Amino acid sequence: MQFTRRSAILAGAGAFMVAGLPLRAATKADEVIAAFTGGAQIGAGDITLTAPEIAENGNTVPIEVSSNSAVEILVLAMGNPTPNVATFKFGKLAASRAASTRIRLAGTQDVLAIAKLEDGSFVQASSTVKVTIGGCGG
Repeated sequence: MQFTRRSAILAGAGAFMVAGLPLRAATKADEVIAAFTGGAQIGAGDITLTAPEIAENGNTVPIEVSSNSAVEILVLAMGNPTPNVATFKFGKLAASRAASTRIRLAGTQDVLAIAKLEDGSFVQASSTVKVTIGGCGG
């Protein structure tokens, strides 16, 4: 096999990508929260997080978030290797400021939703989900 310049570039790019992956996976929930809120205080209030108390399958856990005055909602799975699950953005003309999806949980853990309200304040809601089987990594 002849080692060409193209092969060297591809090998270098592949090594660079593999080296960068652990840095993204090591992102902590606190860092994600700080980046979303800009270090502002988080209170309780106008946000609802609906998640099952017990999930039989950690691969597909249904959740729903809603708020009457949210501009943006961040959903985090605190025990996952990558805690950032989803970010929902709502415009001024949004008929409903609610979203639902299915998320993957690595095991029993807290699911946290943080909403940025129209006035610039932040509120949060959390729910503990007990995963009986499945999840990230079996």
